[in-house]
Amino acid sequence: MIDSRQRPRVVVVGDVATDVVVVLSGEPAPGSDRPAAIRTRGGGAGANVAAHLARLGAGTTLVGCVGDDAPGTGLAAELAAVGVELRLRTVPGTPTGTIVSLVEPGGQRSMLADRGANLRLRPADVPHPAPGEHLHLSGYTLLDPGPRAAGLAALEAAADAGCTVSLDPASTGPLAGYGVDRFLADTARATMLLPNADEARLLTGCGDPGDAARALAARHRIVAVSLGADGALWASGDVLVHRPTHPADVVDTTGAGDAFAAGLLAAWLRSPDDSPASLLDAGLALAAEVVRRPGAR
Repeated sequence: MIDSRQRPRVVVVGDVATDVVVVLSGEPAPGSDRPAAIRTRGGGAGANVAAHLARLGAGTTLVGCVGDDAPGTGLAAELAAVGVELRLRTVPGTPTGTIVSLVEPGGQRSMLADRGANLRLRPADVPHPAPGEHLHLSGYTLLDPGPRAAGLAALEAAADAGCTVSLDPASTGPLAGYGVDRFLADTARATMLLPNADEARLLTGCGDPGDAARALAARHRIVAVSLGADGALWASGDVLVHRPTHPADVVDTTGAGDAFAAGLLAAWLRSPDDSPASLLDAGLALAAEVVRRPGAR
């Protein structure tokens, strides 16, 4: 059990990317034109969580890869400016990752991903964990052959060192391609699983998110399922808690799950004995803040 008077340092292993956020003024118009607001923002699931954690006062180290290009330099500077300690390896001749996020009216988004240098992460990039640290691992690190060995090595080293581990399964498409049974076996030692409702359903075969959360809680000490507009669920042992979403005028849902994860993690690492409701509310509050504007952070 983590001493609630101490906040462990968090090591985040995951992607760093530029988000090109395209907010459409109406429905897509295939074969024609549609006005849109287009902005470039910092992104990447690992970088998003790290930036939020640092802003919330958690000592945070980000482990990842960038290209030897201007976007990589700019993203590193942005993250350092908010207090993230960087362990980013520069990969010569490989571009920094880029994500195009197409945001429809109402905030729903689709993503086009060129992960670039993120796919070159290797086990030697991941520092040996110190006792008492917390590892947050983005599932994207596991779901591609390139960085998979690094992600697995990070998870096993943290678990062997007695560190707590949180894991975001990332996305249903690559998760299904990886294989549910394989993913569950590879991530069995994670302390906390942070899926969205679709990922929870995929991992369990349960249609109801509550049933899925309970099934996953039989494997992990804590499961927090984000439900989008329906809020979030906490499952631990026989406990199942639901909290509603925080009101927000939704502009863009890009990064909402990363914000939820960071808000919940920061609260849990600070006060692990707080009620599940208050921990979920911390995650939902940060997610509500993020969806009010374009971009993930």
